Amino acid sequence: MNQPKHIHLIGICGTAMASLAGMLKERGFNVTGSDAAAYPPMSDFLASLEIPVAQPFAAENLNPRPDLVVVGNAISRGNIELEHVLDNRLPFRSLPQLLHDEFLIGKDVIVVAGTHGKTTTTSMLSWIFQSAGLEPSFLIGGIAENFGTSFQLGQAKHFILEGDEYDTAFFDKGPKFLHYFPDSVILTSVEFDHADIYSDLEAVETSFRRLVNLVPGRGRIVAFDTGESLNRCLSRAFCPVDRYGSTSNAIWRIADLHLSPDCTRWRVLQKGKLWAEFKFELAGEYNVWNATAAAAMAASYGISKEAIAGALETFKSVKRRLEVRAVVNGITIIDDFAHHPTAIAGTLRALRSRYPGSRIWAILEPRSNTLRRNILQAELAQSLALADEVVVANVFKSDAIPESERLHLSKLSADIQKYGRRARIIPEVDGIIQVAAPEMRAGDVVAILSNGGFGGIYEKLPKRLKVIAGSGSRGTAGPVEAQAKA
Repeated sequence: MNQPKHIHLIGICGTAMASLAGMLKERGFNVTGSDAAAYPPMSDFLASLEIPVAQPFAAENLNPRPDLVVVGNAISRGNIELEHVLDNRLPFRSLPQLLHDEFLIGKDVIVVAGTHGKTTTTSMLSWIFQSAGLEPSFLIGGIAENFGTSFQLGQAKHFILEGDEYDTAFFDKGPKFLHYFPDSVILTSVEFDHADIYSDLEAVETSFRRLVNLVPGRGRIVAFDTGESLNRCLSRAFCPVDRYGSTSNAIWRIADLHLSPDCTRWRVLQKGKLWAEFKFELAGEYNVWNATAAAAMAASYGISKEAIAGALETFKSVKRRLEVRAVVNGITIIDDFAHHPTAIAGTLRALRSRYPGSRIWAILEPRSNTLRRNILQAELAQSLALADEVVVANVFKSDAIPESERLHLSKLSADIQKYGRRARIIPEVDGIIQVAAPEMRAGDVVAILSNGGFGGIYEKLPKRLKVIAGSGSRGTAGPVEAQAKA
């Protein structure tokens, strides 16, 4: 596509789609897009790039006729714009297809994959390469705060990108990462997830085994050192595999980990010998795993341990990953992208280490296609019980989930309370704020867990807390338990 073209993206507000839109515009294409709803951070990101976003979906959004349409993987048959594309035979592609053909050919491609930690690890690795003067290209499923963006088209040969195991498009149900043909891979974890497209853990493992099978013999895989699923996926690798973690099996072994309210410090042993000492401002053991994976991969590309240490020390974070959204009257409100019980547990443990002695609230919107289902219900209860106070909203678009598969909210509440924690089901955001805000007190840390907009709670809760602080009417509400809709 070496001539100027008009490219329209259906579902442009997805993190990867928005990033692709920015990359295409930087290449000189006329880019437009549409979505059902836009919310920060990606809506702000697209606005900063002056890429117009039409809302809601409508056939008129495809006028004037684009030269190419990119169909996001969240778009299904029945979408009015997709039906217009098919009826009028407009050329269309998937995001991974276009990404590969337009941006990855001729690059040294490093893919960061795994059930957890992809976005942060991709951001860390990109920042390490950037700090070392290598000017990489990258695509991240979130806004990396060091860059203020989710993509970069660098001058060097390296392209670092987040590899998602979710399906590609309505016409291609294989995982996105199989389109990227990586030279090297970081593999953080393999667990059951995306219950809407994977029937079981074996199906998930099949996708990751295929990714491993794509890495050439001259390449490298850096993988976490524990997990039977991970071991099975790596068993047929044709390239060197470096394991990282805390066990004696790890080539890159984490030691002397210190989690404090101000910073995190640890050492890395390479084949049993001290290799480097690292520190950064991020909280949580899982972020140490992410950073060690990024360090190991960077070292394999010849970046010095001194440069890696300097980059990690200056690494900030990613939007919606333990992001402090507001501090009101001593109450800290945290936004964290929540999609899986394991990730929720890691978040709450990180908050314990960062805010010792604080009362931790977990306010969850079951929104991801895994959390909306009951397949990991027991694990979800155990994870949420790491908080002191738990509030759970209605299952997002619950009618789209068969009742037999749907997360059972009253049972979830009962299971959490078996762990000695109070759990309340409050269906809507306004009710959550009305009940919970008056009970919050200085020193509390409120983790809002959702992978979506959650009804504007990120803006509504701080506003309500300011009103309460101004009126002096704190602590007047008694415990209320609302019943979720059937």
